[in-house]
Amino acid sequence: MKVIFLEDVRNVGKRYEIKEVSDGYARNFLFPNKLAEAATSFALEKIEKMKAEHEKENAVLVKRLHEISQKAAGMGLQFALKTGKDGSVFGSVTKEAILTALRDHGVITKERVEILLDHPIKELGEHKVKLDLKKGITAEVKIVVVAEK
Repeated sequence: MKVIFLEDVRNVGKRYEIKEVSDGYARNFLFPNKLAEAATSFALEKIEKMKAEHEKENAVLVKRLHEISQKAAGMGLQFALKTGKDGSVFGSVTKEAILTALRDHGVITKERVEILLDHPIKELGEHKVKLDLKKGITAEVKIVVVAEK
């Protein structure tokens, strides 16, 4: 049976792809879970419209992610951490703190951003942190950690 995938199904098919699957798999798994529908002429027309709309939304999203990338590259975030008399740092700058600061500065709103930070920053000075904005777009933001006064 030929079906049109409405969602990505791991190891089977991607969204809007037309594939031949067994009748039982389609009737018992794909159709009840609304992962696919039968490839009729009406469904093919509907899917073409949905695909065009999805591509338009995707283009808008990619444009927005590029704008975020430009904003993030041109800014630096400053964090103040308590330090001891010998210069040791108490506390750290975590992914969550960086994400909150990006939201506070208006760089991101509801976008999902992955901060590529192996471990929290526990040293004074300037650090570069990479952001993965999805869709293959990355950015680098400058983090400045100073001693709290």
